[in-house]
Amino acid sequence: MEFLRTPDERFANLPGYAFTPRYDSVGNSDGSTLRMHYLDEGPAQGPVMVLLHGEPTWSYLYRSMIGPLVNAGFRVLAPDLIGFGRSDKPIAREAYSYATNLDWLEQWFLRRDLRDVTLFCQDWGGLLGLRLVAAHPDRFARVLASNTALPDGSDLGEGFRQWRDFSQSRPDMEVGRVVARGVTRPLTPAEISAYDAPFPDVSYKAAVLTFPTLVPLGPDDAEAAENRQAWSVLEQFRKPFLTAFGDRDPVLGHMDTVLQKRIPGARCQPHIRLERAGHFSQEDEAERFVHALLKLMDS
Repeated sequence: MEFLRTPDERFANLPGYAFTPRYDSVGNSDGSTLRMHYLDEGPAQGPVMVLLHGEPTWSYLYRSMIGPLVNAGFRVLAPDLIGFGRSDKPIAREAYSYATNLDWLEQWFLRRDLRDVTLFCQDWGGLLGLRLVAAHPDRFARVLASNTALPDGSDLGEGFRQWRDFSQSRPDMEVGRVVARGVTRPLTPAEISAYDAPFPDVSYKAAVLTFPTLVPLGPDDAEAAENRQAWSVLEQFRKPFLTAFGDRDPVLGHMDTVLQKRIPGARCQPHIRLERAGHFSQEDEAERFVHALLKLMDS
């Protein structure tokens, strides 16, 4: 499999992101391997928290949450999905599928042998992370989901369709500007550049351009049936499940009610609507997310 690897100097001196890079290898069906980047901060024996980013971001999205969680005693892991961040980036758009991306993430997750996990998932971090929960419910203790969904072929609404159309109309999507438009606070030029850092040019952006097309919007789309099967497990998941959605997200901001209705563990939880947050709520409300995670740990 042909891939690109972003030069290390692109990640030098990023504001707020002074973490030690770690790497693992994940396998492909053709026998080749890809390098996957992740953060692993905090005490090795601390309670485990996994933070999963979505598209088109990377673990930089969690920079303001990691320090406070580590200071609270947690072991915090935040991988970069293949195609994003410091992870390798297959060149061909055909290299990416919902199933393949889930397989890469699951390889990384199981190799860590993580248990009693608290999961924070947003955007594609939920599309993949909730599948992990359904596949390995015994490994997860609780979930906080933000501005995400598990599409089973049902309609996600006009907001998502507009985002998908927009994403496919931009052959060289400006990632930093996309993130800046998805938050309510103004990002600094340095922060916008940090979101652009993994992508020196359009040849590195195959995942960025492909991911919006992988969301199953019809009952016969790829992974729609598998997601329906995952829902049959999640509809029996009774461990604490909290939602905290940015209220100013026109793409997935309405999907919290679906999670709350269908997942038993979401009942009677103090779900949060973040009135001043957009789709990338970690940029707008990092402190509230940390507080919500700490309270969830006590539940």
